[in-house]
Amino acid sequence: MIGPRSLTARVLMLATLWSAFALVVIAIVISQLYRQSAERAFTDLLRAQLYNVINSITIGDDNKLSGSPQLGDLRFSQPETGWYWIIEPLGTFAATPLSSSSLGTSNISVPSILTVPFNNRYERFYPATDAFKNHVLVAETEVVLDGEGRAARFRVSGNLSVVEDDIQAFSRNLYIALAVFGFGSLAVNGLAILYGLQPLDAARRSLDKVRRGDAERLEGEFPREIMPLANDINALIESNRRIVERARMQVGNLAHSLKTPIAVLLNEARMLDKVQSDLVRSQAEAMQAQVQSYLNRARIAAQRESLLARTEVEPVLERLVRVIRRLNPDKEFHLTVFPAIVALAMEQQDVEETIGNLLENASRFCKTGVWITATPASAPSGDETEAARRYWIEMTIEDDGPGLEPDQIREALKRGRRLDESKPGAGLGLSIVREITTEYQGQLELGRGTHGGLRAKLLLPGLAKDAA
Repeated sequence: MIGPRSLTARVLMLATLWSAFALVVIAIVISQLYRQSAERAFTDLLRAQLYNVINSITIGDDNKLSGSPQLGDLRFSQPETGWYWIIEPLGTFAATPLSSSSLGTSNISVPSILTVPFNNRYERFYPATDAFKNHVLVAETEVVLDGEGRAARFRVSGNLSVVEDDIQAFSRNLYIALAVFGFGSLAVNGLAILYGLQPLDAARRSLDKVRRGDAERLEGEFPREIMPLANDINALIESNRRIVERARMQVGNLAHSLKTPIAVLLNEARMLDKVQSDLVRSQAEAMQAQVQSYLNRARIAAQRESLLARTEVEPVLERLVRVIRRLNPDKEFHLTVFPAIVALAMEQQDVEETIGNLLENASRFCKTGVWITATPASAPSGDETEAARRYWIEMTIEDDGPGLEPDQIREALKRGRRLDESKPGAGLGLSIVREITTEYQGQLELGRGTHGGLRAKLLLPGLAKDAA
């Protein structure tokens, strides 16, 4: 799945933003370059037409300007086009001015030399507006026509709308072409990125299989850039498995070494008088339970972060309910697991001991029945980091017995405390449940349920079979 925290989404977003920014910059740069080129070409065209006019004009025998420039452009003969040529005598040369038929009887104002000076070729170009509201560019120069020093001012103008229309047409086509190219590039880049990141996604899926218990190591062919990471993860998984097995073996050895001395104490207690026998037996049983509790804590601490810890919820609960129902044939047990695909990220032994203790207590104190449910839940309160990366399951065991008051709940959670001495037990069940739950970073909450009795609510780390 591609989300805000996805590497694929980040790369795609950065590639898209960079491509869009680059295309916009390219479009602006090319448009400006084309504008400069079009304006320069327009200026060169006016210069060429200006000198064509100069070459076609002479002073006749009657001391008048004569000649008819033929510039090969019908716009110079059509009215109001913005394309004109004008010839005006200068100084004492009192000839009649000549102009193109497109200008008619109107004229174009001439700015002063101070405002628009001549360049080193004795030319100047300036924008103007004719009598028909056309924006034109004027090319102007002054030329001496004969040896007597008689001179004239030559001007040729062109309509700037021609340049603007050309630039707009080019820009429109450019933007369309760049847009098509941009969308095509983004599609190709997206496919290339998705293809290039496929090995990472394959590694993620393989790691999820390990976490769900469907595989024991990362499997598959990975590129050489990822293979060292996959090998290190496999080595870490194998090391973790060896640590767990070694911890289990040590726990078993310790339990076995303590089993015989405790059994001897219990056996010898029978030979004492009743008061001493009860005292030794109760202390030996408490010691046995304490040792087992701490052994369990050591084992849980050794494998708590293991990726391989996995227990299916429904089969374990069904088995426990079956056992408890046989021991309590007069009680009813109601089991609900939703969805049935969930699993706990715990060792099966810890799940059985945790739920078994709660079921045993509930069956001992209930009147008619016990209700067991398992559903998905949100993360423990105040644990935002876990909420982002773990799946949680809420399990409740509720009975219709007398229940407990808040002060009784606090007392019941203390190790070795029994609120009802008439019932068998060492008073360690709830404290063991809380210790195991805490070791797995979960929560245990006791309170009064909807059926009137005690409700034990567990929040335990879980896994989903369909987790991607």
